[in-house]
Amino acid sequence: MYGTIFRFQAKPGRDADIKQLMEGDVAEGDRLKKAGMRASYLFKLDNGGYMGVAVFEDKERYVANANDPAQDRWYRRFRDMIQADPEWNDGEIVAATG
Repeated sequence: MYGTIFRFQAKPGRDADIKQLMEGDVAEGDRLKKAGMRASYLFKLDNGGYMGVAVFEDKERYVANANDPAQDRWYRRFRDMIQADPEWNDGEIVAATG
């Protein structure tokens, strides 16, 4: 498995919009499932800001999704809701439980 962990700060008043975008709609969920996404999580951090996690079947599917124009459209909506570009940390998942 492969994925990313990303940290960001919401623009004032955009918390509900971000939550709604991250929950997605049925069509977006279907697109991501077909793209190889296995799971995603959004944390509202106790010390401020957010951290998200996206898990894909493998690096190839992750990269293909990152290069998909539909993902770019989603990212542009997301980027409008946050203060600056997220801090991205991509990598191979080497252990998991649950």
